[in-house]
Amino acid sequence: MLPAAPIPVLSAPLPVSIPATSVAKPPPPPPNTNLSLLHLCTHLQEATQVHALMVKTSQTADPYSAGRLAEFYALSDRGSLEHAEKILDSFPHHPPTFVCNTLMRAYSKRRNPLLSIDLYRRMLVAAVEEDRFTFTFTLKACTQLRALAIGMQIHAQCGLNRVTLISVLSAVTQLGALGQGQWVHAYIKRHGIELDENLSSALINMYSKCGCIEGAIYTFEMTHLKSVDTWNAMIGCFTANGCSLRAIDLFSKMEASGLVPNKITFTCVLNACSHGGLVDRGIRYFEKMTSVYDIEPDVGHYGCMVDLFSRAGLFEKAEEIIQQMPIEPDKVMWKAIVGACRVNKNYELGEKAGLKLIELAPDDNAGYVLLSNIYAMSNNWNGVYRVRKLMHERGIKKVPGCSSIELDGLIHEFIAGDAAHARKKEIYEMLDEMAQQLKRAGYEPDTTQVLLDIEEEDVKESSLALHSEKLAVAYGLIRTSPGSTIRVVKNLRICGDCHSALKLLSQIYDRNIIVRDANRFHHFSKGSCSCMDYW
Repeated sequence: MLPAAPIPVLSAPLPVSIPATSVAKPPPPPPNTNLSLLHLCTHLQEATQVHALMVKTSQTADPYSAGRLAEFYALSDRGSLEHAEKILDSFPHHPPTFVCNTLMRAYSKRRNPLLSIDLYRRMLVAAVEEDRFTFTFTLKACTQLRALAIGMQIHAQCGLNRVTLISVLSAVTQLGALGQGQWVHAYIKRHGIELDENLSSALINMYSKCGCIEGAIYTFEMTHLKSVDTWNAMIGCFTANGCSLRAIDLFSKMEASGLVPNKITFTCVLNACSHGGLVDRGIRYFEKMTSVYDIEPDVGHYGCMVDLFSRAGLFEKAEEIIQQMPIEPDKVMWKAIVGACRVNKNYELGEKAGLKLIELAPDDNAGYVLLSNIYAMSNNWNGVYRVRKLMHERGIKKVPGCSSIELDGLIHEFIAGDAAHARKKEIYEMLDEMAQQLKRAGYEPDTTQVLLDIEEEDVKESSLALHSEKLAVAYGLIRTSPGSTIRVVKNLRICGDCHSALKLLSQIYDRNIIVRDANRFHHFSKGSCSCMDYW
């Protein structure tokens, strides 16, 4: 993975006249049976055959059909960005907004923000109507370039307002870029923009997703008119950051204030109980939702209860909920069960849940990876082979683990064993130092976390030492001053070995280390974690 680069200079200025009310309406879908065939395609070659049928019948000239085809090519694991770009090029004078947005989204997903900015420039030159998605993807590209000020300037021409600022915060939140989020907050205060319920909720959510509880609390307290959404955002912040008891305490204060909680409130509260191992309280709140507030549980609430029981190892209770609820279990529930089975070493149920997960979400790589991990932990390497063979046959690719750290306005990304960074020599020297310090502190690598058919323990230990989150932390230790907080964002769940190592490293180097993984935040400090090892 290449290191983050300084903000590049755009080759030409952006046009300055943007219609303030230019909002594109999606074109009505015309009759097109070929589009439904796309969902059945398992390989790129099949999709190109459907594309050829559409070309023969002139359906690709229709903006809606072209947009859906571009969406498949650009965003599907079975697609091809090059093919999507050819669809865009087939509209040389006035490309459809939906096609442009789809390509911008794909560029952002592939960390190629310059292409997003260039496409936005082409849209303006061609007088293509922008919509709110165009603005969001442009801002995200600017944020990836650490050029948020440019994004603000672009949309200032439309008039900076709360809606625009919320879009900016949304882009910042996705990246977990605290420095840029604080810049937006400072802009709001500097211009005397009052915090209404939507803007305050967006700020609280941004601070929450950046692991900055203090910033969220400050925003919450500075919001004079707090709506249910404001309270929900703050309860959700405590939940995501491992403060389950504080989340429940805030919920009690919300009730005392006279506000009536809604479905989202109870989702946050039940999640807090699940993440904190508060089984009895979770049961009480689930019952209270219906008996006191007359709120019928939806699939999300049932999912929270399944997660609550599964994390606690009460799999019979989890299965009982699934059997009794009036709706079919979704992939989120099965994913929760598989994850809990891995932690609690219930391999038989884990296999059953993993197969159900793949059945419900055959295009999601997570189900295959979780089931493969269950097989690997039980030393069922034939099972691992079968899952990998199935992934290959279906064109499913495993998402590689990636960790990032923001320093001086730049995002630096690492994958396991990364050797592409400009300061790799210093990083690996720091990794060696970390390993020595950990050994002195009594740390022993947990080689059970290496889910590969490798017999040599030293090879397994070397593999663990080069996990992406450890590389990001090593770089943070090099680049930041003693005592400062290190913030890392990981796209997957942190492994058990890294969790144990980072607890010790927080004590050894006297640092607060905050890791945002795919499920929650882990605040490591003085040898312990905010999750209390319950995750």
